[in-house]
Amino acid sequence: MELIFVRHGEPAWAVDGINQPDPFLTERGHEQARLAAQRLANDDDPVSEIIVSPAQRSQQTAEPLAAATRVVPTTVGNLVEIQMPNWEGMPEEAVVKLFHEARDRDPEDWWDGLAGGESFRDFHHRITAAMLDLLAQRGVTQDSMGRPHLWNVEAQRQRIIIVAHGGTNAVALGWLLGVEPTPWEWERLVLGHCSMALVRAVPLAGAHIFSLRTFNDVEHLPRGLRTR
Repeated sequence: MELIFVRHGEPAWAVDGINQPDPFLTERGHEQARLAAQRLANDDDPVSEIIVSPAQRSQQTAEPLAAATRVVPTTVGNLVEIQMPNWEGMPEEAVVKLFHEARDRDPEDWWDGLAGGESFRDFHHRITAAMLDLLAQRGVTQDSMGRPHLWNVEAQRQRIIIVAHGGTNAVALGWLLGVEPTPWEWERLVLGHCSMALVRAVPLAGAHIFSLRTFNDVEHLPRGLRTR
């Protein structure tokens, strides 16, 4: 089994200086998505499934991939990015200022998230629970003897693309690899727009482990299209 995590393309976080709660892709973001789809569709191994966050930027990123592979995407609501406070209609500069000031918070405050938004504790639980359910539905379960970082994998010839977010993908990757979580996973595991990270289930120790094979892979994007 292979899981390929794709971050969405570049979004229009603000329009006419006003923050967008569910941004669409920029023109550059659409081009990033087209090139990512082209690369994945042209690989030797076929795509088994496409799993997508419900956010507009993820849905639009998945569209050219679905068209190129003729695989109908499945939307999983709980893979959406950490929920921010309600900043709809707020000037972009005010939101940028809030993010900048929040970087100096105490580590414990980071776990609590931003006032009015989702806590990182809840976000981490939501993403890992969604991944557990997603894997279980495809015959992948945690080791029955309780051995950490080991998995039982039934159907091994699966290649699943997950189109989501910087935070979502970072949390999922850290969890699959058994890395102790921090409340700033997207800063520890930095992923560019339309980058790819591939993990593979590898037989080991009488079960399987998830092995990281590529991370923040943007070789399909020319330098002028590489954004974060």
